[in-house]
Amino acid sequence: MAIKEIRVPPLGDVEAVDVIEVLVKPGDRVEPDTPLITLESDKASMDMPSPEAGKVQEVLVKVGDKVKEGDAVVRLEVSEAAQALQTAPEPKARAPEPSPPPPSQAAPRPAPPPPVSVAAPPYASPSVRRFARKLGVDLSQVQGSGPKGRIVREDVENFVKARLSASSAGGLAIPAVPEVDFAKFGPVETLSLSRIKRLTGPHLRRAWLNAPQVTQHHEVDISELEAFREALRPEAERRGVKLTLLAFVLKVLPKVLAEFPSFNASLAPDGQSLILKRYYHIGVAVATPEGLVVPVIRDVDRKGVWALAEELQEVSARARASKLKPDDLQGGSFSVSSLGGIGGGFFTPIVNVPEVAILGIAKARMQPVWDGSQFVPRWMLPVSLSYDHRVIDGAEGAKFIVRFGELLQDLRKSIL
Repeated sequence: MAIKEIRVPPLGDVEAVDVIEVLVKPGDRVEPDTPLITLESDKASMDMPSPEAGKVQEVLVKVGDKVKEGDAVVRLEVSEAAQALQTAPEPKARAPEPSPPPPSQAAPRPAPPPPVSVAAPPYASPSVRRFARKLGVDLSQVQGSGPKGRIVREDVENFVKARLSASSAGGLAIPAVPEVDFAKFGPVETLSLSRIKRLTGPHLRRAWLNAPQVTQHHEVDISELEAFREALRPEAERRGVKLTLLAFVLKVLPKVLAEFPSFNASLAPDGQSLILKRYYHIGVAVATPEGLVVPVIRDVDRKGVWALAEELQEVSARARASKLKPDDLQGGSFSVSSLGGIGGGFFTPIVNVPEVAILGIAKARMQPVWDGSQFVPRWMLPVSLSYDHRVIDGAEGAKFIVRFGELLQDLRKSIL
């Protein structure tokens, strides 16, 4: 093996340049054109490449040194055979100038996107630029900590760490699902999503990623309520109104929300305070042929069961006919999703952020319930409460859903 000193190539009319980065250390293996150090003049910066392959024995310079043409910077251990075969002179690097890196650098890489403004390009060495491109970092967003505001490798690393921390605090982005060619497995058909699903999809994704959600389940005995509702059927027919269980749910909710105000609230954008709402505008999820929409029933606390039943019937009809106005979908403080007309049991409704809670109602079913001496048939209603765990803890969630069940089970308690 032979030891060869790698020296600074001709610098043109530049007398001396600064060493701003040392890119190798003793023991490193390098190949021809591997950058060894980064040099900087008053005009620009450039990487100094290795003229041949070998093992770094010693680095003779450090960051902050000034070097001139002919100064030794690295001692490289090369094979004697390679040294004997080398007949051509060492490749000479061009003098620093504000232009792309010389062709003696590593194999061509994709160029960064063209600048979108006339502002000066970020102040960074070619090696730092390559590092930033590898990580997908836009250097125009990075603050340099080096001399004269130069961006160094640590600045890029710190920028990436800060972005990851910010993502963790506000809902970490997840990798995209890989694209799959399903046609290679069998016949397929592509069907466009409805306009409503295309609009609500991103909102649901934001809600799920930004709010840590917990779902609490409970069963409510509504046997007496169902008997009362059945007794009101003739009056409902006379009024031309469909008296659903949901109208009673809406009637009870303002009472429960008043007792648990943190459920009728929104978390402030800074995450440090809670905005309590002194109104009760409740969103009601309505299934339409185009997808799910959530019109808002306003001032629920000021309306009786008949008025709520009429409004539910009217707004549901407008939703299914695609005649809702923008105002119909805004201003909710709490939401309800009812599957009673469809069936099923417990489920996990997604909180309609920036609200902090949503109540899911499934279909009531007759079940045998032990009354202390025997099993008796009772109408049991599955309910599911999802909430933002940053605002509401498990104990609060349990108390809320139990209190809701008490009031729905015995409507007389709601007037006390």
